[in-house]
Amino acid sequence: MGLIWTLLIGFCIGLVAKFIVPGREGGGFILTTLLGIAGSWFGSLLAGLLGSGSRVGFFGSVIGAVLLLMIYNWTRTKKAAV
Repeated sequence: MGLIWTLLIGFCIGLVAKFIVPGREGGGFILTTLLGIAGSWFGSLLAGLLGSGSRVGFFGSVIGAVLLLMIYNWTRTKKAAV
């Protein structure tokens, strides 16, 4: 049951991050879910480095996913320009 919740919450976080960041990222259900899960992990990592603990909640996860999506978009446009 934990895996299903992880996938469902990861998908919701990925959707919110894609809604916040402008542009067309494409992807689909799987990429959006992976973005949300990775964003949660990245948000927890950043919170731990900043000293606020490793539990960040929904908003911290969304911030992590937004940052990852912005990094992805930045590297993708960098490749297209070369």
